[in-house]
Amino acid sequence: MQKRTLSDISISEITMNAEVGRASFYRNFSDKTDVLRQHVMYLTQKWGSEFESNPNSNPQNLFGSLFQHYKDNDNFYQLLYRNHLTELILDTILDICGPKGESSNIDAYRKSFFAYGLYGWIVEWMMRGMQESADEMNTLLTTALQ
Repeated sequence: MQKRTLSDISISEITMNAEVGRASFYRNFSDKTDVLRQHVMYLTQKWGSEFESNPNSNPQNLFGSLFQHYKDNDNFYQLLYRNHLTELILDTILDICGPKGESSNIDAYRKSFFAYGLYGWIVEWMMRGMQESADEMNTLLTTALQ
């Protein structure tokens, strides 16, 4: 995806480079985008586990840690952005902290507002070249939420 768009990359090329058969590919992924979706979820879950296991983690540095995660993986996330695939980031955010079917209406609205807002901050930051540090983004976001 550094040289070509996802739509220009065939399943055959992916399976050949990964040295797996098409059947193995489709046993694990529904399509090419699913490979990326699962990787976004993997990276995000890895970040979450690291955040939760870090004794210095607290609610005040949650967003800074999250933005640092995006900064640490900026090559991958910028590829998603350039290929108009940031909805994969949104899907992951919604899966983790978005509204669930059993949520009350007001809880669903709050979670939706938070998830889409966070996604907006992330994508806008990417669009602007991730100029601010993760700590600066943490400060900006926590100030905005007060």
